[in-house]
Amino acid sequence: MKYRSSRIAAAAAVVALAGCSAACDRGGDSSAAGKPAIGIDLPRADSDFWNSYAQYVKQDASAQGLNILPVSNSQNDVTKLVANAQVFQNTGAKAVVMAPQDTGAIASVLGQLSTKKIPVVSVDTRPDKGNVYMVVRADNKAYGTKACEFLGQQLGGKGKVAELQGALSSINGRDRSEAFAACMKQKFPGIQVIELATEWKGDVASAKLQSTLAASPDLGGIYMQAGGVFLQPTLALLQQRGLLKPAGQPGHVAIVSNDGIPQEFDAIRKGDIDATISQPADLYAKYALFYAQAGAEGKTFQPGPTDHQSTIIRLPNGLEDQLPAPLVTKDNVDDKSLWGNNVSK
Repeated sequence: MKYRSSRIAAAAAVVALAGCSAACDRGGDSSAAGKPAIGIDLPRADSDFWNSYAQYVKQDASAQGLNILPVSNSQNDVTKLVANAQVFQNTGAKAVVMAPQDTGAIASVLGQLSTKKIPVVSVDTRPDKGNVYMVVRADNKAYGTKACEFLGQQLGGKGKVAELQGALSSINGRDRSEAFAACMKQKFPGIQVIELATEWKGDVASAKLQSTLAASPDLGGIYMQAGGVFLQPTLALLQQRGLLKPAGQPGHVAIVSNDGIPQEFDAIRKGDIDATISQPADLYAKYALFYAQAGAEGKTFQPGPTDHQSTIIRLPNGLEDQLPAPLVTKDNVDDKSLWGNNVSK
């Protein structure tokens, strides 16, 4: 894998968003005329997963003929998210889509938007406190469990596994970490899990994994909670140390990831990694915009099965639509229904 691919993807996303900011809010767009304004904040531009999501947001906003305010990017900074939400309020947003990376620090913003009767759709992350109209998310505990079961089987229930954890201030990082730990303890007690906190940062993950490999040269597996930021630095480090051996060959380090980006699929085909869990970036964008429009129009939903193979559950502070997220291996990596096979790299 080449380091420049993330930079190219990020640049492409910036161009796409610039186009969306100009085009999605055109007063002359008859399809958006008279529709309520929707504010969209993207969480970051340093992840291939979120850059893919950004592409889908642009496509779906156009396809659904929505009235989108200039799109903002909070760059993994809750202070910027607060400021961006204030801009949306001031420019007439009737609904807001966001993906707060620090789910414990967003309650005050949600309170302000709730006071203004502006419904909020939270994508991929579930705020710890504060009212949300709808969370569009997959079951992140299932991510950790699926990753555990796959790695446990690959290692035959023995050995050492490094876990590149996401930020534990995020519900996603906590859900994946807790589920992975519980599954390993229950089903594979012969596997030692080395937990490496990363704050969703690729450079931190690489540095900690390098230290782990020095202390545990017999490491047999790696669980990456976010392929979008961890894939390239992890593979580069393994290659540097002569440990990047194809699946099936002696010395191969078994790797399971989370995201479902095209780069992970390519790595599975090459045998560099073994599996990933496909977060539905396409469905995140589609249904985030769907619910934002519905919220702006005053529509309501109830818990239960949906017409798009998901289930809405009730939260203490709102509702959550739990979308499907399949395990992808060499056996199904070419499945055309997977969004990672249908988005530009």
